[in-house]
Amino acid sequence: NPRVEEVMRGAEVYRENHCNVLVAVGGGSPMDCAKGIGIVVAHGRSILEFEGVDTLRVPSPPLIMIPTTAGTSADVSQFVIISNQQERMKFSIVSKAVVPDVSLIDPETTASMDPFLSACTGIDALVHAIEAFVSTGHGPLTDPHALEAMRLINGNLVQMIANPQDIALREKIMLGSMQAGLAFSNAILGAVHAMSHSLGGFLDLPHGLCNAVLVEHVVAFNYSAAPERFKVIAETFGIDCRGLNHPQIRQRLVEHLIALKHAVGFHETLGLHGVGSSDIPFLSQHAMDDPCILTNPRESNQRDVEVVYGEAL
Repeated sequence: NPRVEEVMRGAEVYRENHCNVLVAVGGGSPMDCAKGIGIVVAHGRSILEFEGVDTLRVPSPPLIMIPTTAGTSADVSQFVIISNQQERMKFSIVSKAVVPDVSLIDPETTASMDPFLSACTGIDALVHAIEAFVSTGHGPLTDPHALEAMRLINGNLVQMIANPQDIALREKIMLGSMQAGLAFSNAILGAVHAMSHSLGGFLDLPHGLCNAVLVEHVVAFNYSAAPERFKVIAETFGIDCRGLNHPQIRQRLVEHLIALKHAVGFHETLGLHGVGSSDIPFLSQHAMDDPCILTNPRESNQRDVEVVYGEAL
């Protein structure tokens, strides 16, 4: 969760040392921080002024990304997510101007990830693929990436966490993460990420953990808006949908997501992390302000989001 003050301090260091390129090594936080530094350096203004879609007018310095986690896809995406701890919220900047110039993607850089981090980033990548596939912005160029990402991550994440030194398994997850990034950077995302950004800013929790807490609840909420596409997702996960009606497929898909979460070690609810019903209006308001809510397959209002948060308690 890169913070506003880290971005602003990084921009100072960039200027003081007369730098001309930004190199980020690490997971989503340092990569998004580097993107934020580039925005501030190019525009000469606070990062807080650029929330939203296509707010950038000046190209950033060259960006080189070397991801050491498999999941965030910051190395190929047009998103920047920054944490404003004073307001207890995250905000999104979406622009083609922050797509990295060079990304060096090598699964061997992920070999030191512990099981928890591997699970967090793996679930994040899976949710990227799911949301990109049902997004209102999906299309024939994004769908193949999203489906292949789902196949790779669903089929290999549990085994990779159990065998962390298996580079072949890590390569499959890394490739799945990249494909998911190519999908969502063009199709955008949905309510899981809008709600996860709000939750992560409020509690400063790992982004993948926030996604894991919310994903099955949002899928259940969204299913009726894109039943045929969710059926394809279920089939991609290996669920036999023959003879099943859509309510049954919806239930099987939700059960599969819960089982996968449990298999990688996630049993959390919002309540376990200290969220109470009194926090839900604040969380929901900020989720509704997130750009990702605009491409959710089911049109949502604040009351809808409050209900989904409530189910995740």
